[in-house]
Amino acid sequence: MIEALIPLVSLIVLEIILGIDNIIFISILADKLPESQRNKLRIWGIGLAMFMRLLLLAFISFILKLDKIVFYLFEIGFTGKGIILILGGLFLIYKSTKEIYHKTEVLHSKKEATLIKGTFAKILGEVILLDLVFSVDSIITAVGMVNELWIMYTSVIVSVIIMLFASKPISQFISKHPSFKVLALCFLMMIGVSLLAEGFQFEIPKGYIYFSMAFAFLVDVIQMKTIKTEP
Repeated sequence: MIEALIPLVSLIVLEIILGIDNIIFISILADKLPESQRNKLRIWGIGLAMFMRLLLLAFISFILKLDKIVFYLFEIGFTGKGIILILGGLFLIYKSTKEIYHKTEVLHSKKEATLIKGTFAKILGEVILLDLVFSVDSIITAVGMVNELWIMYTSVIVSVIIMLFASKPISQFISKHPSFKVLALCFLMMIGVSLLAEGFQFEIPKGYIYFSMAFAFLVDVIQMKTIKTEP
């Protein structure tokens, strides 16, 4: 029992860490919706993430094939997973860059009054697209860690339940502090670069990425506290 518990807990922690990117992305997009629809988007977005992961586990043999090289270009081998990560990385870089531009340029111009809020269906579509990218990455990582399907299924369900409870306070915190929102967008851009690099068979250790994110977050917290204490 203990032998199964250790990989289960490890996989749950890993799924939660990988899910943070998803929560940040959903939280930022939720701000484009009316207050009454934001919680609905979080539930749908995270719920669909769980559904996709469970569905991909049901087609585990197909998912394993995505890790095989499909073609070579300039002596670089591209896998099905790699192509998905490249497309997802480009989309994430595009979305985060666009949102940063709106935060730093458009909101300080006369266009502020003419900004169009996103529709629920359109924003949910963007969330589903990123859910798919993160789900493929998550499941292939899980397959590399454990062999038992029940551990994978359990870890996905438990981690998604934790993410559901954590998503609202994280979303409220990001929405309440504008500086953290820009920082969160920079995080997403960095994750996009990481996905792009991994797609080209150049993997950046995730430990470096999350340490950098944690350090930048700590600096922003200290700066926020300093500004509040200044006369």
